[in-house]
Amino acid sequence: MPMWSEIEKHFKKFPMQKRVALFLLRKGFQVNEQARVCVGGIEIPHTQIAKELGIDRRVVDATAERIKKEESLYRIFSNLSCVAFLRDVAPMLGLSVVIITPDDASKPGIIGSVASKISEWGIPIRQAIADDPYLFEEPKLTIITEGELPGELIKELKALEGVKRLTII
Repeated sequence: MPMWSEIEKHFKKFPMQKRVALFLLRKGFQVNEQARVCVGGIEIPHTQIAKELGIDRRVVDATAERIKKEESLYRIFSNLSCVAFLRDVAPMLGLSVVIITPDDASKPGIIGSVASKISEWGIPIRQAIADDPYLFEEPKLTIITEGELPGELIKELKALEGVKRLTII
């Protein structure tokens, strides 16, 4: 939890900047040495981020400057990276998508129990992405597997302890 306390500490009095910082975290956007938001070496215009969030560009500028000036924040935000999330293209690739909403995402074990159950059926997992409960209001675990999931496996996944809801795409 040190990362969250660090972010809270530096943005406590700046709720709009905190909103920008959380957006950057969710997207895996970095802040570079010039206090510019980027993905790898590709800069993202602060006006575009502001437009997406419905805020003034200067809030994004100030957030990036704050992150650049605070060493502890900069260590976090300069090392973020984006990941290719296959959820929306999986059906086009012949893959299945299982989205699990847990009862309590902060409790340990849900990822392991779901992965173990799928593995028992001999189904390869191609990707697993778990939303961080500090970043998302309703975090989810998304598992992408090869081929279709048997109905019996879906029933077994629904019955696992800690599973609130299960969605198949």
